[in-house]
Amino acid sequence: MEKQLLIYANVKPVTKTEHAEWSLKGTGKLDFAKDINSLPLTLPEIALAAHELPVVFSGGDNVVPTVITGLQDGQNLVVNEEGKWQGRYVPAFLRRYPFVFSKAEETFTLCIDESYDGWNQDGEGERLFDAKGEQTQYLGGVLNFLQEYQAHFTQTQSFCDRLKELDLLEPVTATYEIAGANKMSLGGFFAVNRQKLKALPQEQLMAMLSRDELELIYLHLFSLSRFNHLVELMVKKEAGASDKH
Repeated sequence: MEKQLLIYANVKPVTKTEHAEWSLKGTGKLDFAKDINSLPLTLPEIALAAHELPVVFSGGDNVVPTVITGLQDGQNLVVNEEGKWQGRYVPAFLRRYPFVFSKAEETFTLCIDESYDGWNQDGEGERLFDAKGEQTQYLGGVLNFLQEYQAHFTQTQSFCDRLKELDLLEPVTATYEIAGANKMSLGGFFAVNRQKLKALPQEQLMAMLSRDELELIYLHLFSLSRFNHLVELMVKKEAGASDKH
């Protein structure tokens, strides 16, 4: 599985001086994510994503829950040719775009990707600042969303740190086969080892149960069966491509 790609091309801090006349009119498309085969999740999102797609853990020192969206590098099977998400739940990592927080020490700064097609200075869509130079209600809502996302991210890191401390994670490779092709595989991620989980002392299990972490672990393990759904999407995509020729 490839390393998480950066979807932000031209990130700049939001300022009253530079962006006084800027407005955002969303394109409704996720073309910026069409080449990304995995997306980070926060803790509350695991239950929402696991019913549709595989949720695994990826990263090195800082492991994060990750939803798999493609079976090959540079492939997102969930975003179709029209840039639409084929599923019920769109991860917050994508929904916050083109906004993002940058962090310097303990200070967070609101930034935007200025390369996004939805920006304009014609007043179309939602303005960032009003005529007096004050942030609009829309921009205030964006800030609240990003602050909530950051809080969930911190909570998620604590959960993942516990999984590592308890030595519950193991490297996993997903093997799949498309009709008429050789077996292929996708690796570079981790899953919880069921036997190690069962072997934990009762005290630790009860502590995880009280924090609803056991439920999230079993949702993650259940979701591994959803690799079959990605195979189905891949077959459908290849069939559609062959029909055009």
